[in-house]
Amino acid sequence: MNRFVSKCFAANLGGKRVGSRYLCGAAAAGASSSIRQSNHGQEQQCSGTGIAQYDVAIVGGGMVGMALACSLASMALTKQLNIAIIDSNPALVNGICINKEDPPDPRVSTITPATISMFRDIGAWQYLQQYRHAYFDKMQVWDYTGLGYTRYHARDVDKDSLGCVVENKVLQSSLLLCIQNAAIQKKIFPSRLVSMSLNPGLKSKRMDGICSEISRVDLTKLQLSDGTCLYAKLVVGADGSKSQVRELAGFKTTGWNYSQNAVICTVEHASENQCAWQRFLPAGPIALLPMGDNFSNIVWTMNPKEALDRKSMTEDDFVKTVNHALDQGFGPHPTPSLLGNGNILSWFRASVATSGNGGFEIPPKVLKLASERMVFPLSLRHANDYVSKHVALIGDAAHTVHPLAGQGVNMGFGDAFALSRVIGEAIAVGMDIGEVSLLKKYEAERKPANIAMMAILDGVQKAYSVDFGPLNILRAAGFHAANYISPLKRSIISYASGEQRLPLFT
Repeated sequence: MNRFVSKCFAANLGGKRVGSRYLCGAAAAGASSSIRQSNHGQEQQCSGTGIAQYDVAIVGGGMVGMALACSLASMALTKQLNIAIIDSNPALVNGICINKEDPPDPRVSTITPATISMFRDIGAWQYLQQYRHAYFDKMQVWDYTGLGYTRYHARDVDKDSLGCVVENKVLQSSLLLCIQNAAIQKKIFPSRLVSMSLNPGLKSKRMDGICSEISRVDLTKLQLSDGTCLYAKLVVGADGSKSQVRELAGFKTTGWNYSQNAVICTVEHASENQCAWQRFLPAGPIALLPMGDNFSNIVWTMNPKEALDRKSMTEDDFVKTVNHALDQGFGPHPTPSLLGNGNILSWFRASVATSGNGGFEIPPKVLKLASERMVFPLSLRHANDYVSKHVALIGDAAHTVHPLAGQGVNMGFGDAFALSRVIGEAIAVGMDIGEVSLLKKYEAERKPANIAMMAILDGVQKAYSVDFGPLNILRAAGFHAANYISPLKRSIISYASGEQRLPLFT
């Protein structure tokens, strides 16, 4: 964790120096005036006789990019903008069809109460509610040593739920329906970004027979793989961890690959699971997340060789290994004997947490596999800068994290909503929405919050990667403290829920 924070701090200093069965939904501030061309495509002459101009070009029409578009469409100050969404995914044009009778897709996100609130504000939650989603109000976390555990409950913070598990395709479809029905000028370009260039040099534009002087010096020119070209006042890179916008704009990153892969899949139980479970094992954590209708999602972190073995083994063998990992495999169930059932914390007795009085529970048994098993590598990456002139990064284009707490997509949604607010503030005072001094306000809000979350997640990952007696005792003490000290428990829940910036006592 210290390694990550110090690297980010050094990078920041450097930056300163320079209803029906089927539901279908149709680098630095002084950046060079010429942004390099992608190696993935050849320079082509722009097709058509005129080049369209947009206020915002969002490169990447995934969940985070669509959330930005919906947020801009929902605010009075920004709903008059003209938006371009660039993504080669044909589903954005053809629509996303979801068969409600199919088992859940293994690619899911756990969205926090703060994200849910923002989805309601932008009008996307009404579409999401038509699909399968699963709230959970309890969470249990423990490790293989049997020395400690923590149980969280929504009632600890006077809430109805701790979060909601939603398939990524459901989130995507809901946001797509939201933007399709929004009263904002938008166009989806089913293509890939090939090149970007600042200061194209054109000086005027004729509209309705009237010559309107528009300085093209304040625009960015985008060229797409199908030959289309367009201009934009602001280009937003929402195109994932391998961001083309980040590469073309010359943003540098800090980070590393973990020697871990994640195995994800959908499993089925005899009855509905309503709790989120996470157990830390010697090779990495395994999470069991409720998805409704007797289904749960598995996210199991392990070394790459083990991941390939788990993916290739028979279904019956895989189910046995999952149940083994969630029950008494690798070690016993936790007992309260180590710290005397919280008595060692008796000086906090007046603040004993509500859910701390509940005992350890065994997760529901997995009966069978309900989807394919998918494997993907894990890494940590963070852009040293989020913005430059006329360019901003959001979501995985700006940061990628370990999935152990399910925070990655919530961080991305936080970026999207923060950027839309800053754009609205610029319009209110007549500023250029691509002005770097304005965009730095977005960076100043989101970068510290993201670095803090990334450092915590990286620290937890490293702390549970070592099997060492004294460290095991310290981890157990941490479990017990979180389980029995109400101020600490409330702070942890509030921070993980996106409602508190830093995990401090309240």
